[in-house]
Amino acid sequence: MNHFPHDFEWGVATSAYQIEGAASADGRGPSIWDTFSHTPGKIIDGSNGDIACDHYHRYPEDVDIIASLGVKAYRFSVSWPRVQPLGYGAWNEKGFEFYSNLLDKLAEKNITPHLTLYHWDLPQALQDQGGWLNRDTTAHFANYAAEIARRFGNRVASIATHNEPWCTANLGFGNAQFAPGVADKALSIQVSHHLLLSHGLAIKAMRRVASSAKLGIVLNQWPAMPATDSARDVAEAEWEYARSVQWFMDPIFKGRYPQKALDRMDMSQFHTEAEDMNIIHQPIDFLGVNYYTREFISTDSPPKKPQAAMGVTDMGWEIYPLGLTDILLRHKNDYTNLPPIYITENGMAVADKLIDGEIDDQPRIAYVHAHLDAIHAAIEQGVNVKGYFYWSLLDNFEWNSGYAKRFGLVYVDYATQQRTLKASAHWYRNFVSQQLRKTE
Repeated sequence: MNHFPHDFEWGVATSAYQIEGAASADGRGPSIWDTFSHTPGKIIDGSNGDIACDHYHRYPEDVDIIASLGVKAYRFSVSWPRVQPLGYGAWNEKGFEFYSNLLDKLAEKNITPHLTLYHWDLPQALQDQGGWLNRDTTAHFANYAAEIARRFGNRVASIATHNEPWCTANLGFGNAQFAPGVADKALSIQVSHHLLLSHGLAIKAMRRVASSAKLGIVLNQWPAMPATDSARDVAEAEWEYARSVQWFMDPIFKGRYPQKALDRMDMSQFHTEAEDMNIIHQPIDFLGVNYYTREFISTDSPPKKPQAAMGVTDMGWEIYPLGLTDILLRHKNDYTNLPPIYITENGMAVADKLIDGEIDDQPRIAYVHAHLDAIHAAIEQGVNVKGYFYWSLLDNFEWNSGYAKRFGLVYVDYATQQRTLKASAHWYRNFVSQQLRKTE
């Protein structure tokens, strides 16, 4: 077994809309995911997040489960419409009370909280004013960030502004797969800029608050690998990497958008103001990387498919752990001002079956083990990776897939809300325990 650094953080992750439920409880306002999931035809199994895992009422049990895994860190998101129903104006004290109680419970169990401000659940009232297409939303977001930092900034280890802004822009506005369900690639580029701008404004706003939390962002990333060494495949892979990974990394760490992406994008709806790039280009304390698979780029018709030697997940994603090493090493080479990195999401959807009270999810164990080996390989080559958060603690509402896809270490029977630890949960607990024993 590889030996990770003594200060490496081991954790699990969730997000608010996927687990909390209690969609209209205690003054919570509607989000774009409430609206989207209640629109017929948008969610594959016709479900919604009204109840989800009922974490809002069951958080003490869920924190006990985290503690039982032996991990010392928990990444969660705040539901913006739970604490500010309109996304502007009045705060909802009942919403803050829930997160304060959650933080109390985590402290009781000596679990370090890592907070994410935005995991896709924009208040519907802001969407009614244009949402992320409206530049005003960036200022509302900065005000929200400052209030969270003021209240909780000394009770959490870190605050991430956004989770996977690529998804918000490209799946929410590029192809309508996610809320708010707009399909316009030119608009998605403007949305991506406003997301980055809101990140910079939020970092600046939170820096002004007396808070000890480390500040950063979480980006979903993948290497883009050409199917062959042909000039066309190589060029297309470079373009894919530029428009997806570098599009978000370069403004934050270099203060500019990648030219290779700009050359081929539809900039007809794109508008920036003079100070925007300086605002986006704020120093941050950490970078969260979410990794699941690679992009395999073929210009052939039909395109070549990867061999998928390790198989595919229940999402249909190729299992390719080496891609995680590759992207971490590339960041180390491409960005001289790179802060510490956390793997904030990594996990596998499996068609889990509860048999005689147990779930024997061996493919998930193999997946996690292989990706931990990939992280260790990057650390050995000088990448400053400080932690790993498995996605996800619980089976949950998997966005437009509904409840059909299970990523959890813990199986959730949605009819009864019964939680059952899977074989992978026991394996992860043992792995983490062995790592912690080595550092004592």
